[in-house]
Amino acid sequence: MSIIMSTKSSLKSLLQKGENEHNPLTMSDEQILEQIYSTHVHSDTKFDVDSLFTLVENTLRRSTHIVDNLVQGSHASLEHIDDKIPQFNSPLCTLKQISFEMSCKPPSEEIGHRTTLAILNKLSNYEWDAKAVLTLAAFALEYSEFWLLAQYQPTDPLAKSVAILKRVPVLAKPAALQKHRQAILEVNNLVKATLQVIEVIFELEKLTTYDTKDVPALGLAIEQIPVDVYWAIITIVAVVTQIDCLTTDSEHKQELSHYGQKINIILSKLRKQITLCRQQIDEAEYYRKLRKLFQTPTEIMEVFKVLIFNKDAPQPLFDGATKTKVDITVLKKKNVYLFISSLDITEEEISVLRPVYDSIKTNDQYKIVWIPIVEEWTEQLHKKFEVLKSKMPWYVVQHSGTIAGYKYIKEEWHFKKKPMVVVLSPQGKVQHSNAFHLIQAHGTRAFPFTTLNEEQINRENDWVGPVLGGIHPSISTSIKEQKYIFFYGGNDKDWIQQFTKYVTALANDAAIKEAKISIELFCVDKEDKSLVRRFWSGIESLFVTKVHKQADAVTQEVQKMLSYKNETGWSLLSKGPSVVVSGHGTTILKTVAEFEKWKEFVVKKGFEPSFKEHHERIRRTHHRCIHLEIPNAAGKLPETIRCPECGRIMEIFISYKCNHSDNTSIASN
Repeated sequence: MSIIMSTKSSLKSLLQKGENEHNPLTMSDEQILEQIYSTHVHSDTKFDVDSLFTLVENTLRRSTHIVDNLVQGSHASLEHIDDKIPQFNSPLCTLKQISFEMSCKPPSEEIGHRTTLAILNKLSNYEWDAKAVLTLAAFALEYSEFWLLAQYQPTDPLAKSVAILKRVPVLAKPAALQKHRQAILEVNNLVKATLQVIEVIFELEKLTTYDTKDVPALGLAIEQIPVDVYWAIITIVAVVTQIDCLTTDSEHKQELSHYGQKINIILSKLRKQITLCRQQIDEAEYYRKLRKLFQTPTEIMEVFKVLIFNKDAPQPLFDGATKTKVDITVLKKKNVYLFISSLDITEEEISVLRPVYDSIKTNDQYKIVWIPIVEEWTEQLHKKFEVLKSKMPWYVVQHSGTIAGYKYIKEEWHFKKKPMVVVLSPQGKVQHSNAFHLIQAHGTRAFPFTTLNEEQINRENDWVGPVLGGIHPSISTSIKEQKYIFFYGGNDKDWIQQFTKYVTALANDAAIKEAKISIELFCVDKEDKSLVRRFWSGIESLFVTKVHKQADAVTQEVQKMLSYKNETGWSLLSKGPSVVVSGHGTTILKTVAEFEKWKEFVVKKGFEPSFKEHHERIRRTHHRCIHLEIPNAAGKLPETIRCPECGRIMEIFISYKCNHSDNTSIASN
């Protein structure tokens, strides 16, 4: 007995499992895809799906309108709509075959699923949008004929006879319309919604001419089209079944609410996808337009207008000198410096451009414009912007939304939140994609800050004066007087004390005095934080201007200096504007501490060669490759950097540092 019951239970379980495997309401999209992909054959079948869809749309728009009028007792007209009737050879046999597949099926989700697969098999050689349109066309033939007969049967004997054969009076009589009012409206509304789904699918297919790299949302939407087409077709099948149930007065009815929910979800999703696709297409076309503008000689004002506002109405600029608004025509035929930054810019970073502004304010051919980059404005950010704006004497962009060319600025000019200066000619040509570091490192001597100016300066070997001379008045004087200067610092106070002791003793030694060698000491880390930041900012900017150039001795020296930023100790010895030697705390401290060992050579060879030789001997016995931390500076950094000590390609590591404790932002003032 128990064996029989167990067998029945297993059989029931298998039957339920089989039903679930063919019930679309319990199937996942992946399961549906697996089954419908087997029905699809990729072919070169040519079919005028556009014309067919136009006819189907005309037919269903008018037939659903007839239904609304009959059910609601209204007499609204569609005469104001001009239907487009294309020249088209109807695939009538195919439509009849599809119609035959859908007709006279009992209400069941499993049967609906099998019917849908049968239709897809018949349409295996067609594209997915064509499968949906052909099925909808087959339905439209029957649906429109049914309600056209309902409209004309009272006055046309032929229509009345055909209507009886089609069982139209069962639904079309006033009493029947009242009895089945909700069911008819549900069918009609579902037909409209399904038409809309297929219409959007059709629109998506038309967008496939665009590259999915430019329109990433399109790729995702296209992947889902087969499943969406499946649901459109099975919904049509369910609607046909429900109409059959109504016209035959069957006690069984096809439940449509699940299909209605699914179709409306798909319609909402497709509309969002197509909106996103169009947005991305507009962005891609705008991006291409902007790139072409920068490649083709164009009036600078027009380039600026497209970069900042695109299709929006251009807003006046704020003139920081007069505190008034001015029209963007002030940029016409001018060389323009686009000062681009986030609102986290510091007073020190703003001050980098002040000498430039002072030097060009009487020269009407050069203009500076600050472009604040804000992805989403808030009331607090607006206040912060006003504070920053008040500190700038040049022009300021006032735009409440996101800058139109933000993506271009980010991808083409490699904007990374840090300040940058893009130099544009009066013809809108980029003269330098980021001159901020050039300006910070060399000041106005690099004017007008083109890549040509940068190349000329990079050929110079003396960089101490231009880069470090301006951070303290005493340094500038010592450089001009061609004195030796020991710049030094580090994170270890004990090391600084030790180095200060030994280097002071060296500078005051009788042998040094007798040789009339003047040595100055400058401990960077004993100065205020602002000076320390300016010191390292100068080194970093110099590094950025040189990093893409051939690794000459100067570039390697700057690279070594930057590697010392977070070390326990370091020192740079210069004579006037020229570097003599730089070293890590270990080797440089040992060199000055062992002065007695090489002091005798100072008289014979001179201070400079004696120092360098002893330091090199120590460096060879204390070999140490460098660790280089590069700030996330605006601009593109090279993929590989060689170690200046051993020449090998350095490994890349990414680190994140919180600067929360650095109270340097202007907003805090």
